[in-house]
Amino acid sequence: MLAHLLAVTLGFYLDRIIGDPPNWPHPVRWLGTYITKLTNFLNNGSRRTAKGALLLVLIVLPTFLLVAIFTVAAYWWHPVIGIAVESVFISIGLAQKSLRIAALDVSRPLAAGDMKEARKKLSWIVGRDTDTLSESEVTRGVVETVSENISDGVTAPLFFSFLLGAPGLWLYKSVNTLDSMVGYKDDRYREFGTASARADDVLNFIPSRITGFLILVLSPNEGGIPLRKRFEGWRTDAKKHPSPNSGYLEAATAWQLGVQLGGTNTYNGVTSHRPEFGPNLKKLTGIHINQTLVQLNRAASGVWVLGIIIGGIIYATA
Repeated sequence: MLAHLLAVTLGFYLDRIIGDPPNWPHPVRWLGTYITKLTNFLNNGSRRTAKGALLLVLIVLPTFLLVAIFTVAAYWWHPVIGIAVESVFISIGLAQKSLRIAALDVSRPLAAGDMKEARKKLSWIVGRDTDTLSESEVTRGVVETVSENISDGVTAPLFFSFLLGAPGLWLYKSVNTLDSMVGYKDDRYREFGTASARADDVLNFIPSRITGFLILVLSPNEGGIPLRKRFEGWRTDAKKHPSPNSGYLEAATAWQLGVQLGGTNTYNGVTSHRPEFGPNLKKLTGIHINQTLVQLNRAASGVWVLGIIIGGIIYATA
């Protein structure tokens, strides 16, 4: 347990400080390649729901076992080697620094008044059309994306790393990657992506709610709203979101910042409307991107502290 807690801590801070160098190979890219190849082979004909479930097994089980074998073998060789290997696996499965960089890449040109560049950089991290977005709409795109990915990219992987070590983190990452690639409700993926989408919903159920709670209690209360009212608004608004989990993240951010998220977006020229979240006390501006990044740091640190405390108690009483 002590070695595991040390590995999680090293991985957490390696990701926060170093992140993922853009030119280095990354396991998520490898997962994406295999998912694409298997999808092209399986997603056709009849029984697509069953084939999608088979895809889930063929991706998740080998990923979990491969990381587990490497991790156990490293600890068998020497505890220090085991800690080093597990911490690297954990570090590359987190996305604190890369998420921050992606947000700041939009924030900087936005602050300089370069809307064309800000819209371009936003298009790299969201699926919506960005060519005609205003400053508040660009800001909303970043804030919503960071809010949702605080859990997907940081706190949920960290949660599973505490539960099951590096293999648990990569079990989660493989499911989350599958959901991002095939978990759509269009004609091509509606049946085929069902298993991946449901698995992602199940794995994110607890982490998303813990993350939303930590955003509310640990990050600065920028809207000046009493805590009880923020909690009531959070619980009410979270249920409006079409996702069973994302609403708990976006609603927490909206109430903590005193802004409104959700609303109308356009995807490939097709307009879509999502329910609005939050008290709408302040107009969204570029400063809210930086405030959302503070929430990212506080929530990630909160999950790490909780994990260390719980792990320490288990170790002390074992």
